[in-house]
Amino acid sequence: MISVAYAQTAGAPAGPEALLFQFGPFVLIFAVMYFLMIRPQMKRQKEMKAMLDALQKGDEVITVGGVLGKVSKVTDHYLTVEVASIKEGPIELLVQRQAVQSVLPKGTIKSL
Repeated sequence: MISVAYAQTAGAPAGPEALLFQFGPFVLIFAVMYFLMIRPQMKRQKEMKAMLDALQKGDEVITVGGVLGKVSKVTDHYLTVEVASIKEGPIELLVQRQAVQSVLPKGTIKSL
């Protein structure tokens, strides 16, 4: 009663259209990832490098470990950060430049 039906394969597009349909989604995903993930990260890295290069004596900083202090000496790879003052003299820490998380506005640290 019921005859057998055979499916016929549709002809695949040939030429440049086939390449567009095959690789188009990959290109689209890469473009979205670039604009949503890679580009903002590169911008943050550039801003961080500019901030670290602009550090100078007297800047008030906070380190990645949460230590607040005033920069008292700057070298190529290290900073000397004054974290407290006692009557014997200032208490200073030697930290790497990369350990600085952000530069605070002047006058933020009142106790030094």
